[in-house]
Amino acid sequence: MRLLLVAYPGAGKGTQADKLAAHYGIAHLSSGALLRDEVAHGTEIGRVAADYLERGDLVPDELMFEMLSVRVLDAARHGGYVLDGFPRTVRQAEEAYSFAQGEGITLQAVIYLQVSQDELHNRLRARAKREGRSDDTEAAIAHRFEVFDDQTQPLLAFYAERGLVIDINGEQPVEDVFAEMTSAIDRLLV
Repeated sequence: MRLLLVAYPGAGKGTQADKLAAHYGIAHLSSGALLRDEVAHGTEIGRVAADYLERGDLVPDELMFEMLSVRVLDAARHGGYVLDGFPRTVRQAEEAYSFAQGEGITLQAVIYLQVSQDELHNRLRARAKREGRSDDTEAAIAHRFEVFDDQTQPLLAFYAERGLVIDINGEQPVEDVFAEMTSAIDRLLV
């Protein structure tokens, strides 16, 4: 099973990806969590990525592919994955699609969690208080939303052309969002 979650920051991608991974016995590959781990461990990728993360900018494609390609291949060979946070641009999606085609591991579904801007702001403010994440400042949040609108939103059209997008109401309680996702995935893939 090869899934991608797409949503604005704060929409619940990480929470739902964890639940999907546990439910289907697949890997959860969160680009954000992996990058934060690289930063925390002071790796070469982490040192370069740190400034981008602080600003709320996208990390350069080369670094993302370096960090994720081996992990995606390994996960695909061991039952599958749910990607959370990558790709974020059409260019990344095209490059990832080309790579995945060559390996026979293209995406099977793209889940779009739809959440209103007001709800997203509320969630991110709460997360900033709870977790103290440096990318949850008001300025970084506003910038991350702009980046999503400009660079990530067009992904939906890219994937819709291939018939992969599943729209999910992300403002429901967590368990209801999960039930709606698994129901849609099971109808499509199982």
